[in-house]
Amino acid sequence: MSEKVVKSDVEWRAELTPEQYRVLREQGTERAFTGKYVHTKTAGTYACAACGQTLFSSETKFESGTGWPSFWDVVDQGHVEVRRDSSHGMTRLEAVCSRCGSHLGHVFDDGPRATTGLRYCINSVSIALQPNEEKS
Repeated sequence: MSEKVVKSDVEWRAELTPEQYRVLREQGTERAFTGKYVHTKTAGTYACAACGQTLFSSETKFESGTGWPSFWDVVDQGHVEVRRDSSHGMTRLEAVCSRCGSHLGHVFDDGPRATTGLRYCINSVSIALQPNEEKS
C-alpha cells in the first residue's frame, strides 16, 4: 500500500484549483454533464487528481447517463475507501482516495449487472486521465 499523503489545508489550497479544492477537500460535487471526462473514451487509467494514486481503468468506464464519469470497478480495492455519507438528508456511500483522503464521488448499486453491479459515480475534477501509450 502507498504511503499516506498528509498535507495542511494551506498546502492543499496552494496545489489544487479552487474547484478541485471544493470537491476533493470539502466533499463538493461538480454539476452533471459539465466534467471533462463524462464522455471520454480514451484508453488509460484515472488517478487521484490530488495525490496521483491510480484509481480506475478506462476498461471499467461505462456510459451511465447520469452526467458524471462512471466506473463499475476500481483498479485496486485498497486504493479507494468507501465510507458512509449521511449528508444532505440522505445516506450514500462516499468514494475516497485511500492515500490522501480526497473525496472522489459516491458508489451506487445500480451499475452493470454483468459486472460488479456497482457504479462509482466520480467527479471529473477528482481524477486525472493518464492515457495508454501508443504502441508502434
